[in-house]
Amino acid sequence: MQRRRHASWILAWVLALLLPGCGRAAELTPTEQRWLRGAWPVVVFARETGVPLDIVVQPQPTPGLAPLALAFVDGRCKLVLSMRGNVEAQRTLERIEPELLDAALELMAAHELGHCRRYLDGAWHGLPAGFVGAATRAPVAAPNPALRLAVEDMHATRREEAYGDLVGLAWTQARRPALYARLHAWLLADRSADRQPGGHHDTLAWLRLAADGRALEPLAGRGSMFDAAARLWLAGLAEPED
Repeated sequence: MQRRRHASWILAWVLALLLPGCGRAAELTPTEQRWLRGAWPVVVFARETGVPLDIVVQPQPTPGLAPLALAFVDGRCKLVLSMRGNVEAQRTLERIEPELLDAALELMAAHELGHCRRYLDGAWHGLPAGFVGAATRAPVAAPNPALRLAVEDMHATRREEAYGDLVGLAWTQARRPALYARLHAWLLADRSADRQPGGHHDTLAWLRLAADGRALEPLAGRGSMFDAAARLWLAGLAEPED
């Protein structure tokens, strides 16, 4: 109990610094506090490594939005919690095995940090220069330019979601290797549910490459989790479409 009170005090103190619109942790809902407690190691890592990351808690009802997402504004990454009036925020917590909950929340936060890295690198929706592979093949001709752009955007979003998934798994391999196989299986099941082949969240081609967590370890012990994820992400880009 003493440890829990201590953790809550630290969270309240740090949130007072990071969330000027909220002030104290007491102003957050229990669901918001639970997500933040789980994601906190990733937030600490971001700040310790100099990533310009802010936390935004949407105060208005946000039904239908992803409970946790990443925005990029004026050169800074925003970890956005959209949980008020959003039943999916609590349902997501309830669907995860209690033993995996903290690790899964860390994975999800690291996924968003992967998006942040891509924005900061100026690479969002981009492909490596001169890359030729399945990801660069022309999509089926669309009947009008608007639809063609929508298809291209969907493919680009899919690539970014794949990179985010790999960063999340690289974090898990580095921080919670004993849980890697179970977290990989959880993410694979989540991405397989209601899958639309080639859709925004169809990252299975990349997840299959990451079945063994050692594939996401830095080579020769050097480099970051972002480098390790990028290496496997490039391999997935060359994979044939299902």
